[in-house]
Amino acid sequence: MTAPKLRFAPSPTGFLHIGNARTALFNWLTALKSGGRYLLRLDDTDRERSKPEYERAIVEDLAWIGIVPHEIARQSDRLERYAAAAEVLKRKGLLYPCYETAEELERRRKRQLQRGAPPVYDRAALRLTAQDRARLEAEGRPPHWRFKLSGEVVSWQDGVRGPSHIDTASLSDPVLIREDGQPLYTFTSVVDDVELGITDVIRGEDHVTNTAVQIEIFVALDASPPAFAHHNLLTTASGEGLSKRLGHLSLRGLREAGIEPMAVAALAVLTGTSEALQPLASMDELAQHFSLSKVSRTSAKFDEHELAALNARLLHNTAYATVADRLLEQGIGGGEAFWLAVRANCEKLSDAAQWWRVVAAPTRPAIEESDRAFLAEAVAALPPKAFDAASWREWTSLLKEKTGRKGRALFMPLRLALTGLDHGPDMAHLLPLIGRERALKRLAGEVA
Repeated sequence: MTAPKLRFAPSPTGFLHIGNARTALFNWLTALKSGGRYLLRLDDTDRERSKPEYERAIVEDLAWIGIVPHEIARQSDRLERYAAAAEVLKRKGLLYPCYETAEELERRRKRQLQRGAPPVYDRAALRLTAQDRARLEAEGRPPHWRFKLSGEVVSWQDGVRGPSHIDTASLSDPVLIREDGQPLYTFTSVVDDVELGITDVIRGEDHVTNTAVQIEIFVALDASPPAFAHHNLLTTASGEGLSKRLGHLSLRGLREAGIEPMAVAALAVLTGTSEALQPLASMDELAQHFSLSKVSRTSAKFDEHELAALNARLLHNTAYATVADRLLEQGIGGGEAFWLAVRANCEKLSDAAQWWRVVAAPTRPAIEESDRAFLAEAVAALPPKAFDAASWREWTSLLKEKTGRKGRALFMPLRLALTGLDHGPDMAHLLPLIGRERALKRLAGEVA
């Protein structure tokens, strides 16, 4: 049995957003679980809007989120293949030239609506004679080319939606090639899927109608259609569609904001499914929770607050080895002991820098005048040996016994003096990192 081959096919006309990531990840996880291959196809035939910098960004952003394609293809390298496939359709009488302008088509559409008729292309171009076509082209009207639909019902078993069908009699014959000769997505995607061996197509439900059209193109090219699955789309919390113009929701924007890639991946995949949203440390773990059968038919709302909370939960359980290099890049030392001490207080990895400054940089203690006598006793009671995990409990137990203080009255003055803050990681973990010498100075009111 041939291994599955899936693809993600973005246009390099902007940065990927989290909705694009959903489709990319659905395909990646399916390939991962089935031992299949993954193709990144760059749909770059729009010469005006496609940019090399966006192409590079797509590859970088996919790698950041954990996707490294087995193959990369560019549609701009395959124009001859589309031209050859177009000739096949022309010879079969299934691709025909049309000469209407956009304005003429719009006027025709309005007249159809006024009559109560469906606004479907009436195939007027098929009634043109050879002389008519020659005259129109002599007038400077190059043709666009439409695919002749069968007018029959096209059915398929959808991997998410189940049995699906579209009556092509309700559709206009789609334009496959523009007046300037540029082949369009509906056509190029089919040619690529055939020639590059795609077995499964997983994409957004906004492509359902396209699928019926494309199945007919597959058949016209004497090819077997792949298996199709159409997932629900991510929307904003208010129900609006996502867009490449929402920069802060681009993968690049989320990365720059300090969001962990696996937090983005988990939210993009699990939102709008029957799986509970949860932090998962690896793509293999996420794959275990992913199945197309769990994807809902209703839209999936992306909530930025949920992403922030998920990011924090992920960090709270992240092993030191996973973040060690990134901490060092930020100038944060302390090793595993430091990370384990502070990770529960980090919503983003960059938050660790604040706690590193607390334990390793000059810090101004916050001392109330009324607490100075108590802190003097605290200095006297400070364990003489190097601090360890038990030092905080031993020290505060002794202070409680000597001063009668307990609870907040006991612990808060010590935290304020040692860290300058009224909140933070467990002091039992911070105290050994601060060290005895620095602790003595801060308890005495010195910046240390």
